Order: sequence, then structure tokens, then C-alpha cells
Amino acid sequence: MIDLLVPAIISCMVAFVMVFVMTPPLIKILEKRNFAVKDVNKKENIMVVRPGGPAIIAGIIASELVLYAFLQMNEILAILITTSAAFVIGYVDDRKVMGGWFKPVALAIAAIPIIALGAYDSNLAFPLFGTVQIPALYLVLIIFMIPITGNTINSIDVLNGVASGFMVIASFSLSICLVIVQNYEIAIVSLPLGFVSLAFYKYHKIPSKIFPGDSGALTLGAMYGAIAIVGGVEIIAAVALLPAVINSFLFLSSVKRIVEHRQIKGKPVEHTDDFRLKATDDKKAPVTLVRLILARGPMSEKQVGVTIFKLAIFSGILAIITAFMMGVSI
Repeated sequence: MIDLLVPAIISCMVAFVMVFVMTPPLIKILEKRNFAVKDVNKKENIMVVRPGGPAIIAGIIASELVLYAFLQMNEILAILITTSAAFVIGYVDDRKVMGGWFKPVALAIAAIPIIALGAYDSNLAFPLFGTVQIPALYLVLIIFMIPITGNTINSIDVLNGVASGFMVIASFSLSICLVIVQNYEIAIVSLPLGFVSLAFYKYHKIPSKIFPGDSGALTLGAMYGAIAIVGGVEIIAAVALLPAVINSFLFLSSVKRIVEHRQIKGKPVEHTDDFRLKATDDKKAPVTLVRLILARGPMSEKQVGVTIFKLAIFSGILAIITAFMMGVSI
């Protein structure tokens, strides 16, 4: 564990500094090219540039290459290739709105490097009950997991700072869990994700100066899923991601089909006269986590974000408890 301390520190510093330094010039470039969208939750006509994906992927690639130089692990390569592919998929969608099936199918293909490099263990670990051997079925799980985690983070990116702030909590929780189950090398590999998210949050928090876009959200979600697979902590990762998973489940169960969020006509949230958020009365609008939170009454955008972060912290604690239970089963 001590031998991993130096690469851990260097990679985390590279991850944070790269995103922190790259984002301001990226904002200026996007402003010059007029790559901006209206911040619909602000009363004023505020335009926010997007996507922040290029800065996010740069931080991830640089930090993980540092780790690869030290550790020479196929798992790092698998995470890098899958995450980079997710960025490309998201960037294509940022530039041109694709059909609802594009991202799930493309992300499923992006998961193939994990299989090709053998960067997984086909034994699925459960708390208390131990591991279950599912060699063939596990390959299917890999193909499905990257689209799920990628689109899950993308679907919760609806308010200033929520996607990046949520990933800070979820990814650091996952790193702690990896240490608990004594998978120290993957724990170190997972740390840059938290620091990349933290650096980007500085510019994404209320009031946002930049949005991650699909390229940023899919990158964060796909890397999280890849880490869960190569680290053998799929169940723990799902627990830490519960609020976002519930949001995706609510959306899909109410819409009953895979569709781009931008193609949904009914909006789950409306604004009061003082521009606070409130749940819509439109029965055709999709059900989302934000809509459920607002069911008790109107709230400011910041209040809704804080509520989501509280749920993320609670889920992170549950994930850590699950990790300890996993240790008992082992």
C-alpha cells in the first residue's frame, strides 16, 4: 500500500490541476464559437457554454497515463479506452442530437475493451452471501453496465453543479470501498475520477460557467462503471449511485421507451413567479428524482442540489457499510 502512495499523489495532482487549469481557456474558446445554451433555471437570460467534456477527458487521460507508467496494469488501459470512447460518443451527441438508441448502443460497444483486455473477474461478489460464478452472464453484465452508468450520470445532469458534485461524492465513496475490500491498486486508479470531478465542480457549481454536456457526463459515468467492473465491486458501486439510478428508473418507467431527454416535450419541473422550481401538474411529463423532491413544495435550484447531495452522501455511507459486509463474506 505504501508503494502506491507516490503514484496516487502524483496522479491526483495531475487530474485536479489539468482540469482546473484547462477549463477557463476552454470556456473562452466555447464562448468565441458561441457553443452556449440558455440556463433554463435562471430568471435572467443567462447563456452557459458547453461541453466541458474536453477538459474532463484530458484530466482523466493524463492522470491515468501517470498511473500506467508506474503500475503497468491492463485494467488502466481498459478504463482509459472505454472512458475515451464514451467521451467521443458524448461529443458526437453534443454536436448533433442523435436518436434515443445511439448512446446506449454505442456505450455497449465502448465496453468491449474491458472484455478484450481481460480486465475483469467473472465472479460477482455479494455482501454476506459471497461470490457467484457467472462467466458467460458476466460478459453480458459488462456490456450493459457501461451504458447504464454513463446514461445514469447524464440523466441527473439537470441542475447547476449536480452531475459533477454527485460524482465527487460517489467516486470518493467508491475509492474508500475499494480500500475496505483491499483492492488497493484499483482504489488508487479510481482516485483521479474524484479529483477530476472536484476540479470541474469549481466551474460547474451555481452559477455555472460551463456545463459538462453529454461528453462530460458520459465520460464520468462510463469511467465509474469501468472502475466498478475492473475492481469487482459492481454491487457496491450500484449502492453508491442509488439516487442517480433511481432517477433513471423513474424516467424510463414513466416514459416507457428509450428517448433523448431533449426530445421530451413535457417538462417535469416548472417555475414559480419568483423562479423557484416546482413539480409540474402535467401527467404526461416524465417522473424524475427532482420532481419527487419538489413534491413537497417549491424549492430553489440550490436547495434541490443540496438535497441530491445529501442523498448521495447517504448512499455513499450505505456503500461503505456494504463494503464492510463484503469483507465479512470474504
